Amino acid sequence: MTKTLEELALLIQGTKIIGDKNISITGIEHDSRKVTAGNIFVCMEGVHVDGHKFINQAIENGAVAVLTARQDFQSDEISALIVPDMLKSLAVIVPYFYNYPAKNFRVIGVTGTNGKTTTTYMIRAILMAAGYKVGLIGTIQMMIGDEIFPVKNTTPNVIDLQHTLNEMREKNVDFVVMEVSSHALAENRIAGIEFDTAIFTNLTQDHLDYHKTMENYRDAKAKLFEIVSRTGTKSNKNAVINLDDAAGATMLEHTLCNKITYGIEKNCDLRAVDVEVKASGTNFSVGDMKLNLHVTGIFNVYNVLAAIGATLAEKISPDIIKSALENFKSVHGRFEKIFADVPFTIIVDYAHTPDGVKNVLETARQIVTNRIITVFGCGGDRDNTKRPIMGKLAAELSDVVIATSDNPRTEEPEKILQQIEVGVKEKIGDKFFESIVDRRQAIFRAVQIATAGDIILILGKGHENYQILKDKTIHFDDREVALEAVSSRK
Repeated sequence: MTKTLEELALLIQGTKIIGDKNISITGIEHDSRKVTAGNIFVCMEGVHVDGHKFINQAIENGAVAVLTARQDFQSDEISALIVPDMLKSLAVIVPYFYNYPAKNFRVIGVTGTNGKTTTTYMIRAILMAAGYKVGLIGTIQMMIGDEIFPVKNTTPNVIDLQHTLNEMREKNVDFVVMEVSSHALAENRIAGIEFDTAIFTNLTQDHLDYHKTMENYRDAKAKLFEIVSRTGTKSNKNAVINLDDAAGATMLEHTLCNKITYGIEKNCDLRAVDVEVKASGTNFSVGDMKLNLHVTGIFNVYNVLAAIGATLAEKISPDIIKSALENFKSVHGRFEKIFADVPFTIIVDYAHTPDGVKNVLETARQIVTNRIITVFGCGGDRDNTKRPIMGKLAAELSDVVIATSDNPRTEEPEKILQQIEVGVKEKIGDKFFESIVDRRQAIFRAVQIATAGDIILILGKGHENYQILKDKTIHFDDREVALEAVSSRK
């Protein structure tokens, strides 16, 4: 597909063209290393990187034009489209360039603080069991059918996302299931996507370094329900909302399409009853459907209900839904058991918010026969108000707490641990507590002191196989380190 520079300019008021307005554009790229012949190179200006510095590299790789918001931009080497506002312009230009690929398949979006990843994987499993080809975009990876691709953000920027959706269209997917972050909604990264079913999982404290208040955070999530409610080219628009969460009422207020509510405590369309949580899995009933699941924990009951609501809305047979869910095992780094020949259990989980930590600890408490040993930290350069809260929860719901580093980024790890410790000391009493800056040492320490019947919870990083330090990013996988610790113990 190609568009001329003039065609793109006509989409945005207040644009200027330098050079050849009739030049054909074959693609849009913001990474100069990925530019190919005929592309327009987008000069993004970020905190650390200025795209204008890479124009020469983009030209060498075949760029025929640049997109810039610098009103005084001049060049004798390359044509340019100058726009008044970069992000707003990209939100219009990029979906148009790719001919709105999301109109060609059903799109299911999942938003909420916790549960997005597991819910999307459950929905994918159900849709695949129904015989559909499914694309998935999320925190862990991107998938087209069974092909796997790495990701950088929960929801990619508008350029990468539209490129991905176009690729999914070319590969004839029937459904795309995607996590939709609050950042993506606030920054309109999902511009040009016609959603068909939107899901709200829950809202708990996270990302306040970005949103500043819980109200702003909640309202960003609510945008997804305004989007799904719009009239588009497709029919059967649905909102699937957790009614047990206080913010569910706000999501309902922003919804003007078909509503499906779910929960355990309140009367709703899909209500789980006779819930039984065991170490081996969870059993419960919803309507006429009786489920015997491999996944465990109350938080997973909610994830399952969300997946049921979405797939029923998409007209999938209840028998297929039940079968797919009962065959579903787990998601990488989500309450993931590490199989090792020891008399205690090791579980790795992505829990990095107060509510996430609480959910995992409460689930562990239901199945443990001895002690809960919790190893966790908090990310640097992120919301620091949740650090003492998470420390308090760990101390209250664990028997042993080992605070350590997560991804400290540019912050001093010792400072982060001090803030966690404030909350720990409120509830720790005479329980065992240690602060160990080095995450590897902390995990080794937990394995060293574990005894029969204990559960070691290693929280915060889940599927991640790296650690972001002040001056570098290193390979670090909690699962690998846990197994090394087990081997060293013998």
